[in-house]
Formats: sequence, C-alpha cells, structure tokens
Amino acid sequence: MQQELVYEVKDNIATIRLNRPEKLNAFTGEMLHAWHDALLESEQRDDVNVVVLTGTGKGFCSGGDVGSFAERHGVETAYSRKQSLAHRVHRIPLLMERMDKPVLVAVNGVAAGAGMDMALMGDIRIAARSARFAETYVRMGIFAGDGGAWYLPRIVGVPMALELLFTGRFVDSDEAKQLGLVNRVVDDDQLMEATYEMAANIASQPPLAIKMMKRAVYQSMHIDLRTHLDLASSHMGTIFTTEDHKEAVAAFREKRKPVFKGC
Repeated sequence: MQQELVYEVKDNIATIRLNRPEKLNAFTGEMLHAWHDALLESEQRDDVNVVVLTGTGKGFCSGGDVGSFAERHGVETAYSRKQSLAHRVHRIPLLMERMDKPVLVAVNGVAAGAGMDMALMGDIRIAARSARFAETYVRMGIFAGDGGAWYLPRIVGVPMALELLFTGRFVDSDEAKQLGLVNRVVDDDQLMEATYEMAANIASQPPLAIKMMKRAVYQSMHIDLRTHLDLASSHMGTIFTTEDHKEAVAAFREKRKPVFKGC
C-alpha cells in the first residue's frame, strides 16, 4: 500500500512529502496524523535544522478530500466536527507555531482550501511557476476553518485577504509573488533544487541563532517594542554564551569556514 506521506532526513534537512498524487494530495485522516508525527519528530531530532514540505506530482495539496464530504452529512454533529478539526487538522498549525526550526514550503502545483492554509503555515514559500493558490472554502459553502482566516491577513493585509476568502478565486504564481504569498517563483523543474539550496544555506547556520531569530520575529507580532527589546536582550545574552558564537568569532579571525554544533 502506498504511503500517504513520505518522511526522510538528509544533511540536517527533514523532508515531508505529501504522497497522494492521484488526488492532488488531498489529505485524509491518516495523512494528517502522519504529518503531525513527522513535524513532531523533526522538532525533537537534533540532526534536523530545517524542514522542507512539498507534494508529490502535479499538486501541492488540494485540501480536504471533497469526495468524503457527503458521507459526513447526517453523521457528524456540530460538536463532533469541531472536535475532528481540533484533533486532526488544528494540531498541525499549533505544532508549527511552537517549532523554532524553519519550515520551507515548496509549492509544486495547486494549493487550494486547507492546502493553501497548510502552505501559509510555513515560514518561507517557494513556488513553481505552475503553482496556483485559492481559498476555495466559499465554493463549498463552508468557512475557512483551518487557519487561513488567521494567516492570510497577516501576510497580504485585511482587504486582500477578504477578497481571496470571499471570492475563492485562484491566484497564479506571479500574483502570489506580488502579494507576498510566496518569497520566490522558479521554473517547475528548478523548484526542489532552489528549495534545497535555500534549506542547505539555512541548515549550515548556527542552529540556536536561527531558532531564536525565528522565535523573536513571531513573538514581535504580538507584543510592543519595549517588550520585544527586553526579550531580544535576553536572547542575545544567551546566544553570547554559546559555543557556536565562539566558533563563529574564531572562524572569522582565522579566515576559515565555521563548524557549528548547535550548542
């Protein structure tokens, strides 16, 4: 039986690959559990500095499997549906919010509905030229319940977020770049090479410094400047005591490439 999700670690980079290409990687309950477990393992492993998320085939993720929607009618109560989201989909953004390790998303095709939301949960997005994005919930007569209504306005601003949520229209890769939905657009056959090149660059940096920078950026979105600077001074005090900082200074003086150990 085909694995619905493939997980591997190489050169301090963990790759999570959604693997239902025949369904444009529409997720199932089993895939969501495997997705969460892969993220949790990446968070806990000392040999993982960066996580790459992508999909197999022509699509990144088309969201929930629409074919299963009709089966739920008359079976699920409002409360059971709420619990299902909390215990399956919502575990992923909550875990990703907690993770200090960078998550790069390589969007290799359509990212729709919850699939777009999953892409937005990453820290950096690189899109294939063929990639398309849409918050398609409205087309199914449902609400953007997987995080899109939280992530989208923080990335593109409230007016544009509402336009995309209200209309469910598709955004191509060029418009996605213009709106700030993605960091970079590359030709389809260059997507993974470009993604791993960036991931390798980040993975080669001092891990603790990367973690604290990511933490500081996301913390700063919810606090005032004075509180941010207070936290930053604490982070800096900690970083100055690390072996990686000492190694960076020594390597600079000795004109050699530093070797970081994450301590």
